[in-house]
Amino acid sequence: MDIKRRHFIGASATALATGALAAPALAQSQPEVKWRLTSSFPRSLDTIYGTAQTFARYVSEATDGRFQIQTFPAGELVPGLQALDAVSTGSVECAQTATYFYTGKDPALAFGTGVPFGFNSRQQHSWWFFGGGAEIINGVLAKYNVTSMPMGNSGCQMGGFFRKELTGVDDLKGLKFRIGGIGGQVLAKLGVVPQQIVPGDVYAALERGTIDAAEFVGPYDDEKLGLVKVAKYYYYPGWWEGGAMMHLVINDKQWNALPKHYQAIVRNAAEAANNWMLAKYDFVNPPALRRLVQQGAELRPFPPSIMEAGHKAAFELYNEIAATNPAFKQALESMTAVRADQLVWWQIAEYAYDSFNIRNRGKS
Repeated sequence: MDIKRRHFIGASATALATGALAAPALAQSQPEVKWRLTSSFPRSLDTIYGTAQTFARYVSEATDGRFQIQTFPAGELVPGLQALDAVSTGSVECAQTATYFYTGKDPALAFGTGVPFGFNSRQQHSWWFFGGGAEIINGVLAKYNVTSMPMGNSGCQMGGFFRKELTGVDDLKGLKFRIGGIGGQVLAKLGVVPQQIVPGDVYAALERGTIDAAEFVGPYDDEKLGLVKVAKYYYYPGWWEGGAMMHLVINDKQWNALPKHYQAIVRNAAEAANNWMLAKYDFVNPPALRRLVQQGAELRPFPPSIMEAGHKAAFELYNEIAATNPAFKQALESMTAVRADQLVWWQIAEYAYDSFNIRNRGKS
């Protein structure tokens, strides 16, 4: 056998051996993982629930299909308001939910989604990553064997549909209002009777008169829920949800079992889905609002007396809770400090720019 032939055979054997070793090594670095995600939201709300589906698709694409996350809308695996519990016990690996649904466990969780007269969407995002938000909220969630990260934001919401017109604070007394989170506790101080009802049941409750008013998100989703058919007064702004952040919550054991690069993929996919949700709402809400007005919705700003009373009641409640809850106190102090700086900058830059464009929108 000549030298060239021996060299070729040796090189081929080496290549085959390398290939045989590379395949298992690749498989070890890209293991097959199958998770289930339960959402707190119904399939019909295609932007919110669609964010969970978008996240799952991003993870699959980034891993060549080796990491699959199957998504389930509220009610298919567990009720929407029990999503966190399902993750905590390990019944499912992860969930798409809003942490303010679980203020009964710890009121500090309200700050994860947003509190009345708190941040707007960008400020909330900034606080989470740079103002201590992640550490505070995940510190609370650690007691329930879960960790979380942002995965969506609604932007500033509408105040909801009301069967009767509001002229002042007295009109709130005895009003049965579908509202989630700590906003309901604030409104309760003004005489409202808050009702926490899952999205799929809101229309029926409003139609039957079980409730007098209902808020959900904004025009696009409110149109899907059909609320304009049973209540015509459409109030703004949703001062209890200036930028509601959604979360991906993950069972600690499942999270820690992931390879580090899979954890990075999950974080980046959740962040990309977060941006997808906010961008879509910004695009679909304006035409939906026009359609609702065409269908009979009467737009109304909340009377200034209600806004002022709401603001006063909110910070009274925060101080009451902070007096007995260290995590809530920490979150409140963090939010207040960050928000004070943010608002000064916002007034100089974003607010001034947007206000000019709003005044001149008919000139271009």
